[in-house]
Order: sequence, then C-alpha cells, then structure tokens
Amino acid sequence: MRHRVGGRKLSRTSAHRTALFRNMAAALIKHEQITTTLPKAKELRPYVEKLVTLAKRGGLSNRRLAHARLLDDAQLRKLFDVLAERYKDRNGGYTRVIKAGFRGTDAAAMAVIEFVDRDVDAKGQDSGPVASDDEE
Repeated sequence: MRHRVGGRKLSRTSAHRTALFRNMAAALIKHEQITTTLPKAKELRPYVEKLVTLAKRGGLSNRRLAHARLLDDAQLRKLFDVLAERYKDRNGGYTRVIKAGFRGTDAAAMAVIEFVDRDVDAKGQDSGPVASDDEE
C-alpha cells in the first residue's frame, strides 16, 4: 500500500527530483531567499525544514544524515553553525513561501521561498560579478 506517500513528481524522474531538491536546498541555505515556481517551492519547504531540524539537534550522526541529503560541505557548515543557532528557540516554521505572480514566458505561478528572520546580506552572495555604482 502507498497510503500517504504523497509529493509532486514535477515531471521528473526520481533521481532528477532528488538532484533538484538537493541543489535548491543548497541555494536556499546559501542565499536564504530564492525565486522558483510555486509547486517547487511548496515541495522544497519540508525538505529544508527537516534539514534545519537535524541541524538543531546537532551531533555527528545528524550531521552525516544532513550531508547525505545536501552534499555541499560549505552549506552544511552554515546550516549547523549559523541557522541551527538562529532557530534554536523556534519550533518549526523556519521558511515561508510568498506568491510572486506569474512568469511571462509560460505563465507559470512563481513564488519566493525564504527563511524567516533571514540575513538580508546573504542574498546574491558569491553568485558572480556584482556591478558597483562606481563603474558607471
């Protein structure tokens, strides 16, 4: 029986879906806010919240479980050192999904998924060259 085994397939194979959530979770942990389609954001939310809960519990075994899900050492360190400390007094609800209209090309519903009480300076960090005001 497959009772209560839900989740959207997102028109992907299971391996592609796993890679998608792994990459999106790493991007969300790094930037603390990302824009994606609404169904992807809604599926990503429990994936990331379970990672934050593992980080809050701490310990080597939980770090290894989170690493198996994330496979990004830099974001794993941020998850256990920064985010776990930030949300130690919060009982769940670490992320929010905000609807962001529709994409112009294919009219897909878009959404912003972000951490509650996020660090605003983390957005766009290490994502390539940043144009400064002096270069004009």
